[in-house]
Amino acid sequence: MTGLHTPLTELVGIEHPVVQTGMGWVAGPRLVAATANAGGLGILASATMTYAELEAAVAKTKTLTDKPFGVNIRADATDARQRIDLLIRENVRVASFALAPKEELIALLKKAGVVVIPSIGAAKHAKKVAAWGADAVIVQGGEGGGHTGPVATTLLLPSVLDAVDIPVVAAGGFYDGRGLAAALAYGAAGVAMGTRFLLTQESTVPDSVKQEYLKRGLQDTTVSRRVDGMPHRVLNTELVTSLEQSNPARGLFAAVGNARKFKSMTGMTWSNLVRDGIAMRRSSDRTWQQIIMAANTPMLLKAGLVDGDTHAGVLASGQVVGMIEDLPTCAELISSIVEDAVRRIEDVQKFTTVS
Repeated sequence: MTGLHTPLTELVGIEHPVVQTGMGWVAGPRLVAATANAGGLGILASATMTYAELEAAVAKTKTLTDKPFGVNIRADATDARQRIDLLIRENVRVASFALAPKEELIALLKKAGVVVIPSIGAAKHAKKVAAWGADAVIVQGGEGGGHTGPVATTLLLPSVLDAVDIPVVAAGGFYDGRGLAAALAYGAAGVAMGTRFLLTQESTVPDSVKQEYLKRGLQDTTVSRRVDGMPHRVLNTELVTSLEQSNPARGLFAAVGNARKFKSMTGMTWSNLVRDGIAMRRSSDRTWQQIIMAANTPMLLKAGLVDGDTHAGVLASGQVVGMIEDLPTCAELISSIVEDAVRRIEDVQKFTTVS
């Protein structure tokens, strides 16, 4: 198959400039290994894993692929350093971060040969992590699922490209070869996709939930602050409608209950939860109410994406869900995207003339 070689493929050592994002409860060993074996970069989601579960997931992924893959880490987690030590010890190729890691953590990873790729939502954040030594950044526009910002990819991407000299990976609204070709034309080094990879055969999301996604159109997502206090793009469901119509006190009360469930599920102590909350408060501009409400996220997503209960759970989704109609394998998806992108780039070149 014809390939597309970019600064991202060279940096990470992958065949195609396509990244599967670290979606909580979704991006496990099976999906990550399938993405890696297809030539892309798969990223394990560790925010919803205990340290022991992450250790087991890394080991399992390594039995399924010998290709490069990454792990997404919460930079503000109390055990972030322990998780980073695990990545270094296991020779994981990429460390991905949803929040900017401290400069000393970036230096530690780079010294060990780990590629550092934070996700950012503004040009100023890209400049900051680039100055700290980040190797590349993923920039997600407002079309993306989960936690998202207000600026569309078509404007956010060029603003970041103008601000930094490191490879930039575009996310938010990508699902096919047209998107990849467009991102490369902007100057990006590749694309990152979440919802598109969630809707593949190797994704462990229950089939009934995948069918729920496939039914949806372009208008069927909502950016809600009632899930965890931060802008969060999710599918429209009865639960989301109920959350949107409820008073803030009810959401706060539910979050306390979900914190108790999350504590029980992960084996975390209350002191660890409190320390995590303090770390989140210091590393972001969240209020204490938003931090308490953050406990909603893992439990509500688990109910929908793992347990398959669309009435009690939340389904994170990008707007791109309205353009997706099938459930390919990761190999079929990546090959079709790259082949289509190559064709479209060649078609554009036919109209190019030198005067």
